[in-house]
Amino acid sequence: MSNAWLDIVGIGEDGVDGLFADALARVSEAEIIIGGDRHHKLAPNPDAKRIAWPSPFDAMIDEIRSHKGRRIVILVTGDPLWFSVGARILKAIPAEEVRFFPQLSAFQWAACRMGWSLADCDTVTVHGRAVEQIIPHFAPRARLFVLTRDGDTPREVAALLCKTGYSRSRISVLSALGGRDESRMDGIAENWSARAPDFHTLAIECVADEGLDFHSRSGGLPDAAFVHDGQLTKQAVRAVTLSSLAPFPDAVLWDVGAGCGSVAVEWMRASRGAVAHAVEPDEGRCDMIRKNAVNLGVPKLNILQGSAPDKLEGLPRPDAIFIGGGLTTDGVFEACWNALRPGGRLVANAVTVESEACLGKLHGQHGGNLVRLGIQTAEPVGRFRGWKPAMPVTQWSVVK
Repeated sequence: MSNAWLDIVGIGEDGVDGLFADALARVSEAEIIIGGDRHHKLAPNPDAKRIAWPSPFDAMIDEIRSHKGRRIVILVTGDPLWFSVGARILKAIPAEEVRFFPQLSAFQWAACRMGWSLADCDTVTVHGRAVEQIIPHFAPRARLFVLTRDGDTPREVAALLCKTGYSRSRISVLSALGGRDESRMDGIAENWSARAPDFHTLAIECVADEGLDFHSRSGGLPDAAFVHDGQLTKQAVRAVTLSSLAPFPDAVLWDVGAGCGSVAVEWMRASRGAVAHAVEPDEGRCDMIRKNAVNLGVPKLNILQGSAPDKLEGLPRPDAIFIGGGLTTDGVFEACWNALRPGGRLVANAVTVESEACLGKLHGQHGGNLVRLGIQTAEPVGRFRGWKPAMPVTQWSVVK
């Protein structure tokens, strides 16, 4: 670490008393200390120049770089690389130039106070993010730790729990963990009305309402989970489609001809950090995509109203592409195929004779798997039941 010039020090509610000797030495000898107001109060050093976090944060990177060559310390809460600024800084400053001094994270404190195994809990944040993004983590008996925005966050989360069928879930607000002012509030989602202290960690034990139709993250949500006008990839076909697309963490999907956005929404729900760009020409369906993204916990889904291939220009290079519409439009497949990363997956579904013929031709040129999916559901036939077939779907999937 001989090239390191920037020290990032995690600090807790006990201030400098909780720092290890090497971290304490960095703070004590610093010429410049950067942090939030509460961090500065926790770490006295009368000789250091104090700098507060700016908004937007990107402005701070140039500020940090301008002090290279001086003893500079950035103070953060707990673990600098767990939902903290450390990861953002490493996108701009090489890792070999940074030294990290971690402290116990808020999640570790919270797990100890709740008596929960941290390895068996989901850890999420809504700090600076839409609160709806925790919805995919709701599941029967799931335990969550949430970094929050402010004292209103528990009320917002409680409302989401009630809306999604977890109204009896247990909520604990754990404030100022490890400090002299540590406190705790407990309650049930359906009865929660209190405002919490601004600086706290939220613990949630999900309890499903009786009869809840649980929404899994594995793919294939019920069609009724989506706002749609009939133009959506149906549940069974969507499950096969998601399996063929194979979501993975931080992967990028193009959903071309997105309809109500069901595939893009499920892609983002399926894996941590997965990103989707939904291209759809119809304004009404774009509005449906927007509602589905919020209702199902992926508010960051990028929606582009317009037609491929024009709307594909300038998008981040995809790891996977789903073509649900527009396959027969000139230039759509070529634009998608050329943009797809090597090793990336392309999946296209067809229900018309013309688009099916297109898939047959592409399969002959590029290989992959070509399958026909036939789904039948039991429907009333007088006093009995019979099988009603849906339109068959031809699916082509290929790895570039």
